[in-house]
Amino acid sequence: MFRNPRRTFQAFLLHLLMVGVSALTLMPFLWMLSASLMPAGGASTFPPRFFPADITLEQYRLLFARLNLGRFFLNSLILALSVTAVSLLVNSMAGFAFAKYHFRAKRHLFAILILTMIIPGQVTMLPVFLLLKKMGLLNTYFGIILPGMTSIFGIFLISQYMKSIPDSLIEAARMDGASDFRIYWSIVLPLSSPVLVTLALFTFMGTWNDFLWPLIVMTKQDMYTLPVALANLMGEHAQDPELMMAGSVITILPVLVVFLALQKFYIRGILLGGLKE
Repeated sequence: MFRNPRRTFQAFLLHLLMVGVSALTLMPFLWMLSASLMPAGGASTFPPRFFPADITLEQYRLLFARLNLGRFFLNSLILALSVTAVSLLVNSMAGFAFAKYHFRAKRHLFAILILTMIIPGQVTMLPVFLLLKKMGLLNTYFGIILPGMTSIFGIFLISQYMKSIPDSLIEAARMDGASDFRIYWSIVLPLSSPVLVTLALFTFMGTWNDFLWPLIVMTKQDMYTLPVALANLMGEHAQDPELMMAGSVITILPVLVVFLALQKFYIRGILLGGLKE
């Protein structure tokens, strides 16, 4: 059977366009990686070079040896993992309650929660900051973890997914004497793993890349996260683009690795969680 030449040509053009757009999208990231492997001044030559003439890891050595970037990397990792773990626990419990429990004004309360998603996060920063100040949580890691414990989007995503779990399965577990927490922990959570991985990716990436809130809460330099430290680095070493590119690669790499490793669960969770009613 012969293919339609017109459709074959259209498919070829479509794939060519996709490859071109992908190349344009990846080019800044490839140049960032290339510049980070150049010696000092290599990225400022004219005409500019896309690939390094001499590959060196000197910029990475400088970041960790002289600028103590390892400390900031560890701060970001601890905060991102802590916020992700606590957020998954709290949001999954709230999502389970909205999905499987029947209580008075549940629909109205859920609707109010969804409406709060239209409020910009910048509007709530000042009252949250003042609350944390009253609680004495400024310049503490808990000052960053506490506001990230819950997410309206996370509650919505998980509750929509958990609605697909058969009620008969939960009723059978109750008839066997299982407590509500046992049902949640041993039955509902394992069945909700795709949406939990999706939310974990969102939370980890959001916390890892967050710049504004850690900058507001933290004033001690040794408690800075990686984005805040990198911004300060840009102010001190604005004439060292190779050093800046090395810092950017270190900032992006963990998130990229986590996303590539879990992208299958991420896509599945988005599709299943977003389509349930």
